Amino acid sequence: MNKKTRNLLIVLVVLCLAAFIIGKLVLPAVSGGSKSITVTVVHGDESKKEFKYKTDAEYLSEVLLEKKLIEGDMGQYGLFVTTVDGEKADDSKQQWWGYTVNGEMAMVGVDQQPVTDGDAYEFTLNTGW
Repeated sequence: MNKKTRNLLIVLVVLCLAAFIIGKLVLPAVSGGSKSITVTVVHGDESKKEFKYKTDAEYLSEVLLEKKLIEGDMGQYGLFVTTVDGEKADDSKQQWWGYTVNGEMAMVGVDQQPVTDGDAYEFTLNTGW
């Protein structure tokens, strides 16, 4: 192995290690066991519905798909939520579903969002890109 190849290999190993460490620091931790969560849905007409669930799911998408509260399409960045509580976002009106976790904008998609006991999630139908 020449010096250039060895140096490239070292750089790749360091980058992979750095990505792993950053991922552990940035992504929220997953907790096991039974959890109680609240999900509020704010529809396009501004009406609200609240759902309370008990679940052993580790990630938010697992419980919401199981309860048939959301529907979506899998893409390169994970699950893209298209429908919540039966209301489908209308692309022609530039509508999209966003969500918060305990009042804070979500930092990850629903399939990467760990479920923690007592968390409150709010899905809101937004208009405009």
